Amino acid sequence: MQEISTKPYLLRALYEWCTDNGFTPHIAVRVDNGTRVPRQFVRNDEIVLNISFEATSQLQMGNEWIEFSARFSGKSHKIEVQVTNVLAIYARENGQGMAFPVDPAAIGAAPDVSGENGPRSSELGPEESGAERIERRETTVSARDARDDDESPPDDDGSKSSGRGHLKVVK
Repeated sequence: MQEISTKPYLLRALYEWCTDNGFTPHIAVRVDNGTRVPRQFVRNDEIVLNISFEATSQLQMGNEWIEFSARFSGKSHKIEVQVTNVLAIYARENGQGMAFPVDPAAIGAAPDVSGENGPRSSELGPEESGAERIERRETTVSARDARDDDESPPDDDGSKSSGRGHLKVVK
């Protein structure tokens, strides 16, 4: 019998941690042919999804798939993401969370759905981790018509930061 990955359990645990602390859980996802998301919100073969209770309907976080319904620009969409395609899960408010290593063989299988001239995921070197890719992300797409609050929460030392936390890559 094949051993089940720890990744879906870690995703569910961090989702619960975010919820228990009043944070908004987001997942960064590598988009491929098996990923069901609105393609107009995909950038560089990736999308960031708000998976909070308020932003989703019928959220199911299984061992193989994460499935839910969400609204994008006022229109409801059924979202289906393979757990293996999740690059990271983190709290929007402070950036705390966890990034996951990306299988270099799987990156090459992802089509260029971005429609942009930037580098495709398959063109990125395997030395670049999911956390580094998230750090350089310019656009965050929420699965909800979210209200942006311009104020970032203070750091542990009381100082204001850019609101971007750092993710730890778990191998």
